Formats: sequence, C-alpha cells, structure tokens
Amino acid sequence: MQSLFKRVAQTTLAVALSASVSVLAHGAHTGALELDHPYAVPSVPGEPHGKAFLRGIKNTGAQADRLLSASTPVAQGVELFSLKPDATGHPGMALAAIVLPAKSTTLLRHTGDYQLSLIALKQALKDGDRFDLTLNFERAGTQTVKVWVQTPREVSVGDHNH
Repeated sequence: MQSLFKRVAQTTLAVALSASVSVLAHGAHTGALELDHPYAVPSVPGEPHGKAFLRGIKNTGAQADRLLSASTPVAQGVELFSLKPDATGHPGMALAAIVLPAKSTTLLRHTGDYQLSLIALKQALKDGDRFDLTLNFERAGTQTVKVWVQTPREVSVGDHNH
C-alpha cells in the first residue's frame, strides 16, 4: 500500500512539474526564430486600441529576417510600431517591418523598442484573457502564437497609447 501511495505521489508531482514547465515555456519556434512569451496588456476601458508584445524574438540564423505584419481575431488590424523617439524627439512611429538581425534578440516588450498596436479592438482585453496572434515573417514564414493578457510587473516609462 505504501508503494502505491508513493507511485501516486510521484506521478502527481511529475504532472504538476510538467504543467508548470509548459506555462514557463510560453512561446514558439518558426524557422530560425524563437518567439518568447507573447503577451498583451489589459486595455483601458473605452480605449479602442490595445498593445501586444513578445519578451523577445531571437534570430538564431545566419541571415536577418523581418516581421512584416501581424493579425488577430480580437482587432480589425495590427500595426507594427517603434517606441524609439524619431530624429526630432517625437515618440515612435508606425513601421512597414521590424528588422530581426541575425544572431541577436529583438525586444518587443512593453519596456522595449517595439510594440504591436491592436487597432479597433472588438472587445476589451482583460487580465487572464488569451487570444491568437498570427505573425508573418519574410524568411521564417507564418506562425500563430497564443497571447496571454497580463498586467506587466514593471510599468514602462513614457507608456503611450498608440
């Protein structure tokens, strides 16, 4: 009987550990790209736009790639957006593509250089929601990821609604 209890306990522990690993390993691979932790922040009530991010896109390949576009069923459109100030000091602008240099990681975090602006949300984004986001890359092709809506641990300085 004690042996049976021990096996049940070990199995339960193994299942719990594998579940926590899958939660921590939130992301996807496509081609030479590793898409790490897609997430969105809760939208402000009444605000028609939202924001989606990735902790980073790591390009392990020998050639640069580009994120060309994105789409999601929760918004009418997705705009690639730079959060870096332009030459005149104005914060950010829409981009035709986000360059992903070879052998590097590009940050698309709420505290990073880029964001995916969700244009004309079909419903408010609330903590705990999940939705699909399809990313289209020049070399790596198309990949759909599951985005988790969560409140970031740290707030971005100069956080703007775009």
